[in-house]
Amino acid sequence: QPRLVESGGGSVQAGGSLTLSCKAFVLRIRYNCIDWFHQAPGKEDERVARIPVSDPATFDIESVRGRFNASRDNAKNSVYLQMNNLKPEDSGTWYCFLCTGGIRGHGTQVTVSS
Repeated sequence: QPRLVESGGGSVQAGGSLTLSCKAFVLRIRYNCIDWFHQAPGKEDERVARIPVSDPATFDIESVRGRFNASRDNAKNSVYLQMNNLKPEDSGTWYCFLCTGGIRGHGTQVTVSS
């Protein structure tokens, strides 16, 4: 079964950095657009970034622009979300999704303490 598996979450202090990874199995990342979603505790999930197949990544949330970078490594069948200058509001579960829907990872947990 095609699936996405996130990793790289953890607990950091405000101002710290984490790099999240999303590795694809069975399906080929090079042919797929991938979204990163964030679900803060008690809130709906929201799309934060989109990594198209060939165009540059885009960020939907103003507060992450300039702090986060998104990239892909087709050779490793993975996409990444580099998160810098983390803030407590970045805490929550981070998921990667196929842009077309249907496949989502189980998420990786990020906790940012002030």
